Amino acid sequence: MILVTGASGFIGQALTVELGRRGLAFRAVSRRRSAGMFEVPSIDAATDWSEALDGVETVVHLAARVHVLREGAADPLAEFRAVNVEATANLARQAARAGVKRFIFISTIKVNGAGTPDEQPFTAEDSPCPVDDYGRSKAEAEAALMGIGGETGMEIVVIRPPLVYGPGVGANFAALIGWAKSGVPSIFAGIKNRRSFVYVGNLCDLIIRTVDHPAAVGRTFLVSDGMDLSTDGLLRELMILQGRRPRSIAIPASVLAFFARIAGRTAQADRLIGNLQVDIAGTCDYLGWTPPIACREGLRLTVGDFKVPR
Repeated sequence: MILVTGASGFIGQALTVELGRRGLAFRAVSRRRSAGMFEVPSIDAATDWSEALDGVETVVHLAARVHVLREGAADPLAEFRAVNVEATANLARQAARAGVKRFIFISTIKVNGAGTPDEQPFTAEDSPCPVDDYGRSKAEAEAALMGIGGETGMEIVVIRPPLVYGPGVGANFAALIGWAKSGVPSIFAGIKNRRSFVYVGNLCDLIIRTVDHPAAVGRTFLVSDGMDLSTDGLLRELMILQGRRPRSIAIPASVLAFFARIAGRTAQADRLIGNLQVDIAGTCDYLGWTPPIACREGLRLTVGDFKVPR
């Protein structure tokens, strides 16, 4: 039995569908009551997981406090730690006591950092270098889990994805799809950046691969589609997939950064004009894994499901 936390979220929904398609037994946990979900209303350091963990051999922990564009908490790091570190450690300790064999933690590439130099992608062997509170909390959670694994013998697996996209994606990626659909030209023709993404189906395939793979124990894995795109290249792909003629104009990065700073959108601009590449060679070698869905096919499936927000 596989316990999936955060099962009502974007990745969780895709994962439970794929587990069901493969005939794998799972228990889906959500903080909201809904059909087919095991309700755990509050996930924190005091949550009692005993009933949810009954009969479980593997935990896939997706539930988290994620980064937000406009943070409203007075102490954001404390809020991130409460859910991403303390609640995660609480679940892991109870899982170990309940006899769970393996704990798979879905972390974030932000543990490595916010961006990469040209032609120097992140690797799983890099020292953590988070630059925001979300990344720091995930790095701390990883360290706590490895400690718990060492103390209890429960097997720990960590997966750090970059931006995940797929049918139903929201936030920044949905905004890019809407931009491409509008026919407004890309303004990034002069930006020769490279960014890694992962289609949600590829991420789910990797998660399932680590459920019982002996080489996964105690390791951290990076994941992507294995094909990096520039922001301009991504927008042009999204235009073509929506029947638009791809058009681009070149605005210097310095100009884009200047106006982003004025608008208070520096972090968003960095994600559009900066590099963030991941090296998945280690993941492929250790697990004998390759992304089953090509990036362009993932984009096609994502666009085909896209609905313009009202």
